Amino acid sequence: MTDVQRETALYIDGRWVPGGGADLEVVDPATEEVTGVITQASTDDVETAVAAARAAFPGWAATSVAERAAVLRRVRDVIAERAEVFAGLIQRELGAPPKVARALHVDTPVAVIDATIDALERFAFTSEIGNSLIRHEPVGVVAAITPWNLPLHQVVVKVIPALAAGATVVLKPAGLTPLAAFELARAFDSAGLPAGVFNLVPGSGRVVGDLLTRHPGVDQVSFTGSTPVGRQIAGVAAETLKRVTLELGGKSASVVLADADDELFAKAVKITVANCFLNGGQTCTALSRLIVPESRIAQAEELAAAAAAKYAPGARLGPLVSAEQRKEVESYLDPASGGSDAVTVYGGAELPERGYYVSPTVISRVDPDSRLAQEEVFGPVLAILAAGSDDEAVAIANNSIYGLGGAVWGADDDAALAVAARLQTGQVDVNGGAFNPGAPFGGFKQSGTGREIGAYGIADVCEIKAVQR
Repeated sequence: MTDVQRETALYIDGRWVPGGGADLEVVDPATEEVTGVITQASTDDVETAVAAARAAFPGWAATSVAERAAVLRRVRDVIAERAEVFAGLIQRELGAPPKVARALHVDTPVAVIDATIDALERFAFTSEIGNSLIRHEPVGVVAAITPWNLPLHQVVVKVIPALAAGATVVLKPAGLTPLAAFELARAFDSAGLPAGVFNLVPGSGRVVGDLLTRHPGVDQVSFTGSTPVGRQIAGVAAETLKRVTLELGGKSASVVLADADDELFAKAVKITVANCFLNGGQTCTALSRLIVPESRIAQAEELAAAAAAKYAPGARLGPLVSAEQRKEVESYLDPASGGSDAVTVYGGAELPERGYYVSPTVISRVDPDSRLAQEEVFGPVLAILAAGSDDEAVAIANNSIYGLGGAVWGADDDAALAVAARLQTGQVDVNGGAFNPGAPFGGFKQSGTGREIGAYGIADVCEIKAVQR
C-alpha cells in the first residue's frame, strides 16, 4: 500500500486556502491503488481565483521584461532542484516508468522554460511600421485547462509563456493527474511570484472548466485535450468572444520515402515504434501511422515486430491512465479495426497482474480509411500502411481530420524537406530531427488553433495594438 498524498488547500491569490469542493481520489494506474486525495475548487473558489488574477494583472503587466525573466528563472531553478520530486509524483499519478518520468516529464519542461526565458529577453514587444508604433500587449487573464497525459509539461507550455507575456493565469489541471500541479504551485510560491499572478483551481471540466470558459473575467482560454471537447470549449468561449488556443488530437504519419536505404529504413521503423509507444502511446504527437513503400512492407513488419517486442509492459512500457482508457484502447487491438486485409504482426505480450496495461501492438496492411488509420488511439498501437509511390504516401498521410505531427525519412535531404512541406501538419521531423523547445507547437485542421512554446507562445497571449503618431 502506497502512502496517500493529501492536498486539501488551493493556491489562490498567493496563499494556500481551504478548497470548497468535494474530495477527489487520484489512482496510480500501475498499481490501481489510491495514491492521492485532493480537494477540488467550488464555484466560489473559481470566482475568487479569477478576481485575484484580474486584480494582479495591471501590476504584473507593468513589470519589466527583466523582472519577469528573473522570476521565471527562479521558477526554473526550483523545478530543477525538485526534479526527482516531480518525477516521483508523475510516476505515481500517471504510472510513467522512472526514466520516462524524469526525461520526458521533467527535463523537457525545464528545457521549455529555458527556451521561453530566452525568447522573452529577445521578444519585440514594440516595433514600427511607418508612422505606427506596433505594441504586443498581454491579453489579461488566461484560463489554462490541461490534460492528464503530460501533467507538468502541458502546464508549463501554457503557463510560462503567459506569465512571460505579462498575463495572469488561472490553472485547472486534469483530475486524473493533478499532483504535479500542486508541486508547481509551490515552486511559484518559492520563487516569489506576486500574489494573484498564478492561481490553482482543480476540478472537473464539466464544472470548473466550464465556469472558466464562460467567465466574463477570463480573456483567453488555452485548452489541450480531445478534439470533441475542444469544439465544445470553442463554442462556449464564442459567447463572450474570448480568444481561444486549442491543442487537440493527432494521428501523425511517419513517411518513409522510396529512396531510403536499408540503414535509414531500419532507423525510421525503430524510431517510429519508439515514438508511437512513448508514454504508453499517450501523446498527441504519437507517430501512430507508419507509411512505407508497398514493396518493403514485409521488411517493415519484421523490423516493427522486433522493435515492439522490446517494450515489456510494466518495465519499458507504462500503463494507460485508467481502466476506461484501457477499455477504449483494447477496442483497437483487433486487426479488423484496420480493415479486412489487416494483420497483427506483434501483440499479446504478457501483462502484469495489476495495472491498466495493454500489450504493445503492431497491425500491418491497414486500410487508410479504416477506423485504426483515422482515429486517435492514445495507446501503444502502431498501424503500418503501404504506398505505391511517394506521392501516394503524402496523400495517405494527409488523409486525416488531424494535422499535428509527422515525420519524413529519405536519403535525399532536399527531397525529404520538399515532402515535409507538403504534409498538412504543424510539426514535421525530417530524418529524426530532435524536439526543439523553442519552436512553435500547434496543429492544422482539427488538431487545433494557435501556437505554444517560446516566442510563438508569448505572441499567442498578446493583443496587438497600432499607435499612430
